[in-house]
Amino acid sequence: MQERLDVLRIVPQVVLDAGCGEGDDLLALQQRYAKARMIGLDVSAAMLALAKALAAVKSPWQRWIGQFFRKDRTSLFQADFAATSLPNDSVDLLWSNLALQWHPQPFSVFQEWYRIMRPEGALMFSCFGIDTFKELRDAFALIDDAPHTLAFADMHDVGDQLLAAGFPSPVMDRETITLTYENAKDLVADVRAFGGNPLIQRRRGLLSRAQGARVMQALETMRDPNGFMPLTVEVVYGHAFKFASTRGVKDEAVVRFVKRG
Repeated sequence: MQERLDVLRIVPQVVLDAGCGEGDDLLALQQRYAKARMIGLDVSAAMLALAKALAAVKSPWQRWIGQFFRKDRTSLFQADFAATSLPNDSVDLLWSNLALQWHPQPFSVFQEWYRIMRPEGALMFSCFGIDTFKELRDAFALIDDAPHTLAFADMHDVGDQLLAAGFPSPVMDRETITLTYENAKDLVADVRAFGGNPLIQRRRGLLSRAQGARVMQALETMRDPNGFMPLTVEVVYGHAFKFASTRGVKDEAVVRFVKRG
């Protein structure tokens, strides 16, 4: 997603990475915008601790990387995406890479992001789309009607929520990635490793051995002609600007959906 920043003409003074995790994107953003103040936000204290640890690593290369986490330029703090406590109109570039899908109320997040962004500020984010893990959902549907993975958002709904939150002309596109596995056990393990599973209507109780076997067998039937099991990951991309004035914009507001080449 970093290459998408090449088209931005703004020179941000304050950059927020919402869902910074271990801090990988923060480092890349700091290298691109060396004079900007960087803010890393995450709901997980454990992830923030890992990000802070980058400044204390010992290898020469990592020490060089660690300089980008100098206290005078980078702040890391724990907060809900929808309640950041940041001041109004305080962020020039709001970046969020594959984090939004873990929040149960994305519309509230967009409202908060709009509040803290400065006029003419840019929003650039990605999240998992509706087709993500569809093979696993289909397999679990054979044993019950309960949700076993997140119901990831449709790209069009995400665009509509951006409009409703105040962003007048968001641009949306998506990319579909197909991972392949030799066995169902590795596929399920990778899905679990994605982490962050805030299901509200969680299935009560564990799967029985027979139910688990049915899920694995269903995945077996999905093998492609080369003998591999597919796992779909749909990545939705969005970018938008907070205009200095919204006068006359609402009547013309539209979501633009771009087809990736």
